Amino acid sequence: MNTLWRPFGSSVLEPFGFSDPTWLADSLAEMNRLSAEMDRMFRRFGLSDRPELPAVAYPALDLWQDDNCVYVEAELPGMDIGDLEIYVTGGDQLTIRGERKPPAVEKGTWHRQERGYGQFSRLLTLPCPVKTDEVEAHLKDGVLTITLPKCDAAKPRRLAIKAE
Repeated sequence: MNTLWRPFGSSVLEPFGFSDPTWLADSLAEMNRLSAEMDRMFRRFGLSDRPELPAVAYPALDLWQDDNCVYVEAELPGMDIGDLEIYVTGGDQLTIRGERKPPAVEKGTWHRQERGYGQFSRLLTLPCPVKTDEVEAHLKDGVLTITLPKCDAAKPRRLAIKAE
């Protein structure tokens, strides 16, 4: 006699459509298919991967633009300038890289350590090309501010309308 393993008994899950023993494998395969489809969708819109979640991405940052510049502000409390590297490549890619060092504790025992330490790297695709030789970065009060002047072709230009 062939018997299927039913950890919850046959009557508990059958009303929910789980009478088939392959439902878990089929469900996981469907989730993998949906995940792959989401990845394809993000790539179609020019994103190399799914956007990073704010709770996971470090450092937390804001990116905005006006008519002349793109601006990035990143929270980097306790960081030293010597522990940071900033690169602009291809005119529209910004990389912020560094290392957040743990505090030195000579005496005592850790009971909780929730702040993250170690190396990090953030790669951002900027909304337009920038003048890489005119980029400025300042670190003040734990906030890194990067000002990236736009290339002239990326700046809005008002066109004259001719009357006929």
